[in-house]
Amino acid sequence: MAYTQEDLENLQRAIAKGAVEVQMGGERVRFDSLDAMQRRVQIIKRDLGIGSPRPRVIYPRTNAGFR
Repeated sequence: MAYTQEDLENLQRAIAKGAVEVQMGGERVRFDSLDAMQRRVQIIKRDLGIGSPRPRVIYPRTNAGFR
């Protein structure tokens, strides 16, 4: 299923209201829990390319080493 920005907004509004049902892609979807809804928000954001990129990890290097 290709998600849209509208699907994301509808889901976020439903979470804010405390609802467990939301209209997505022309269908009514019922979620088991708030956790399931939040996981779906993350999936939709990832599919739409929204959100923060992974944090960059930098490892220090030394020429002399540790003594």
